[in-house]
Amino acid sequence: MFSKDKKKEMTKTSSSATTVSNGLNSIVKGTSIEGTLKASSDIRVDGKIKGILVCDAKLIIGPEGRVSGEVTCQNAVIEGAFEGTLTVKELLNIRETGKVSGDVTTGNIIIQNGGKFNVTSCNMGGNNNAISKKHQDVAKGKPANS
Repeated sequence: MFSKDKKKEMTKTSSSATTVSNGLNSIVKGTSIEGTLKASSDIRVDGKIKGILVCDAKLIIGPEGRVSGEVTCQNAVIEGAFEGTLTVKELLNIRETGKVSGDVTTGNIIIQNGGKFNVTSCNMGGNNNAISKKHQDVAKGKPANS
């Protein structure tokens, strides 16, 4: 009934679950940030960001979240509002309450029923891994205006 193999399996599962930890940055409701932000792990926005955001992981804009400016990220889930230039290397997921306007470049896109996608240009697939020089500089820690 209880074998040594099962005990080993449980130990392996427990130890692997504890080693996975990327962290989550959170901009809570009532917080406003203006400027340049760089995040190497996931970031969730329930407040407001205006400016440049470079995220090496997933951007989540919560239902109350508002982001305007230039954003580059690996994946994005939009439940709130985004306005500006959005570059998503892999998957852009616009949820029922999400609103996206501006210019979008993404590998793939999902727009759920009720999601708003009102953009001036949309480039899908192709050369979506190219990031503007400004975003490359920000990712390296250089000022955005240089």
